[in-house]
Amino acid sequence: MSELSVSTAGQIPALQIIVPMLAAPLCVLVRNARASWLIALAASGVSTVTAWLLVLHVGEHEPIRYALGGWLPPTGIEYYIDTLNATMLLLVSGISTVALVYARESIASSISSDRQYLFYTSWLLCITGLMGIAITGDAFNVFVFLEISSIATYSLIAFGKDRQALIASFRYVVMGSVGASFILLGIGFLYAATGTLNMVDLAARIPVTESPRAVLVAFSFLTIGLMIKAAIFPLHAWLADAYHRAPIAATAFLAGTATKVSLYVLMRFFYSMFGVDYSFGSLFLNWVLLPAAVGGFVIMSLVAVFQTDLRRMLAFSSVAQIGYIVAGIALATQAGLTAGIVHIVNHGVIKAALFMAVGCILLRAGHVHRPSLDSLYRRMPFTCTAFLLAGFGLVGIPLTAGFVSKFQLIQALLERGLWPIVVLVLASSLLAVVYVGRVIEIMLFREGRSSEGAASGGVEHGHSTGIHEAPLTMLVPMYALLALMFWIGINGEVTLDLAGEAARQLLEGMRVLTPGGVS
Repeated sequence: MSELSVSTAGQIPALQIIVPMLAAPLCVLVRNARASWLIALAASGVSTVTAWLLVLHVGEHEPIRYALGGWLPPTGIEYYIDTLNATMLLLVSGISTVALVYARESIASSISSDRQYLFYTSWLLCITGLMGIAITGDAFNVFVFLEISSIATYSLIAFGKDRQALIASFRYVVMGSVGASFILLGIGFLYAATGTLNMVDLAARIPVTESPRAVLVAFSFLTIGLMIKAAIFPLHAWLADAYHRAPIAATAFLAGTATKVSLYVLMRFFYSMFGVDYSFGSLFLNWVLLPAAVGGFVIMSLVAVFQTDLRRMLAFSSVAQIGYIVAGIALATQAGLTAGIVHIVNHGVIKAALFMAVGCILLRAGHVHRPSLDSLYRRMPFTCTAFLLAGFGLVGIPLTAGFVSKFQLIQALLERGLWPIVVLVLASSLLAVVYVGRVIEIMLFREGRSSEGAASGGVEHGHSTGIHEAPLTMLVPMYALLALMFWIGINGEVTLDLAGEAARQLLEGMRVLTPGGVS
């Protein structure tokens, strides 16, 4: 296959999936909260290390085609690993590992000890599905892994404290099932038109197929299904309740990974399989994605301003940030794709840190009702500082990761002469200043009042002496993400170069290499 994969670790691609998949039933067997957490953390850590090795390898060599069980494609299933999906593997496994360190204390306070092993089992199945989506080179396996991750996600959301979590999970089941059905139908039409499910073969056969109408129907179904799964405006209805009601550790993980993987699939299908000329030339996909992106980052930023619960505020903010990513993807240029890919990584890190800060507040204050967080900084200075710094990244302040990707997006838009959209990007960033700034103003400067904290399900906020700083086990992973955010902001060329190479490979399409290795 390659020097790394043959002489050092021949089964590294398989390990990405096998380790968390085998660790999940092991959690069920031990049926112990602490042991299950350790198993999940160890499995996620191994996946992070192997993902890092793959990133290093594809950065120096050709993409990897790994034939499972020695069965060569298109008969067998293969993993296709290039710069883009190696980066996605690292994002999913890395955020999972950091979030699991954070989750121990948070989950112990919200889920009974006799059910925690089931939570960590669902978590492992979720990362198995997400990484499987990213690594597979088979279109039908994308759907299989998508369903694994979706079912696990429904379970994670249902572990929330109240019955509203079950309702949120059910709503996601309905929307997720609709999206998955569209995706499955699209893949079915592709198979009917081409006779293959291997992505490399699909990329070669779609342009010469004798069933162009079937390909067109497949394209339409996949567009709708992936927009639902990625929570692209206006097909985002499931996201706010899901993020609001899920255990906050799960929300931090999902906000940083789940929709990002769906966006990866969108790029992989429409750039690598269908091709740029077909997707954005013949079918004008940009006329679907670009208006949806603009509507997302403008309207959802405005909606976020009026939210009083921090979890819902950040959930609608996520839809807005997805809009920035989709805007870059819709440009179908090297600069635009680079902006979209780098913001997938940057926003994943920033939003996970923000939800972790919210989780710390929820643990100590009992609620995250924004008007009831008067002078919280005096009692939780490290948590509030973390929220402030992550908020800077969300807005796009210089020296943060958010600035790197937003600046790249603005440059890409100006290259295409789309200055009105640049104005809207800046306006939506100002709205982010408003909703983040209002929280910070209340935490830092507003004097304590005896107000409505209890009414929102929390404790009396203003003069309560019971609120104190979050435990170190929650602060350390949160600040680790913040350190990464600033490192990316200061050394932006590192992630921009990685995203630029991934964008170049996407625009070139999936290369026909020797199955089972690199020619």
